[in-house]
Amino acid sequence: MEKQELRAVIKYLHKKGMTPKEIHEDMVSTLGKECLAYSTVRKWVAEFKQGRTSTEDDPRSGCPKTSSSDEQVDAIHCMVLSDRRMTVQQIAKATDISVGSVHHVLTDILGMNKLSARWVPRMLTPEQMLKRVDISRTLLTRFHADPENFQRRIVTQDETWVHHFEPESKLQSKEWKHHGSPPPKKFKRVASVGKVMASVFWDCEGVLMVDYLQKGQTINGEFYASELRKLKKEIKAKRRGKLRAGVLLLQDNAPVHTAQVAVAEAHNCGFELLPHPPYSPDLAPSDFYLQNSKEALHWFSVALVLEVAQPIGAHLGHKHLK
Repeated sequence: MEKQELRAVIKYLHKKGMTPKEIHEDMVSTLGKECLAYSTVRKWVAEFKQGRTSTEDDPRSGCPKTSSSDEQVDAIHCMVLSDRRMTVQQIAKATDISVGSVHHVLTDILGMNKLSARWVPRMLTPEQMLKRVDISRTLLTRFHADPENFQRRIVTQDETWVHHFEPESKLQSKEWKHHGSPPPKKFKRVASVGKVMASVFWDCEGVLMVDYLQKGQTINGEFYASELRKLKKEIKAKRRGKLRAGVLLLQDNAPVHTAQVAVAEAHNCGFELLPHPPYSPDLAPSDFYLQNSKEALHWFSVALVLEVAQPIGAHLGHKHLK
C-alpha cells in the first residue's frame, strides 16, 4: 500500500473511535511488515485530531537553485563590482541560488578572492610619490655599487613602547586545595600605565644600543642629539672600524629626527644621513623587523627594487615586508 493509502486507513479507523494503539495493532495484524511504525500512527492520529483532512505531505520550499549560467555569472559579477564588500550569503539571497554555487562562481569562474584592506600611513600626493621614486633610485644606485659594504655601514633606529606590567595568568593563579575547602580568590587589579619608551639602534650584526626614556622626560631634538652621542661611543666600543668606514644612519622623518639640533649632531658625530621617502614604513627595517637584522637589511634592498619597479601607486602596490 502507498503511504497516502495507509494514512487514509488511519484516518478512517480514527473516525471509528479507535485509539492509536488499537489502530496500530489492527494494521499489524492485517498488513504485517508493510504496516507503519507506532510513532507514525500516533503522529497522524494527532494531526487528524487537530482538524487535518489531507493525507498528502505538506508542500516544501525545495532546494535552492544551483545553476551557474552565463546570466547568473554576469549578475554576480555586476553585484560584486558595485559593492566589493558584499558577502556570499547576501549575493545568494539576492540571486536565489545556493551559497556553494555563488562561491564557485566567484572563485572558480570569475577567479576572485576576498582580502582585507592593507593599512597604509596616508594617501600620498603625486609629488610625494615622485620623491619616493627619486630617493629609492638614489639608494639603489649606491647599493649596486657596493652591496656588502653598503649594508654593513647602515645603522638604523626606531622607537617603541615597552610594556612592563604583566598581570598574573589564570594558570599561574592555580593553588592546591582539599575537597570541600573554598576555592582561591583573585581580586582584579587596575594597573597604571606600565610602559616605557625605548629607542633601539642596530646594524646588520645586531643591536648596538637600547636607550630608555626617563620618567618625566620628553623626546625632542636635544634628547635625540644626546642619544646620537651615546650611539657614537657604542659604535666605537662594539664595531671596530665602523666609524672609520663611515656610518650611514637610516631613520624615518619624525620631527625629532629632522630637528636642526639633531641633524647638526649627526654631522658632528660623522654620520651620513640616508634620505628616507615620506611616509614609508616599508623602507625602514626597524618598522617591520628587529629579530634578524641581516635579513631585515636584505629585505630593505628588495624594497628599494620594488619601489623603483612600481613608481605609480607604490605605497599601495607592494606588500609590507615581514
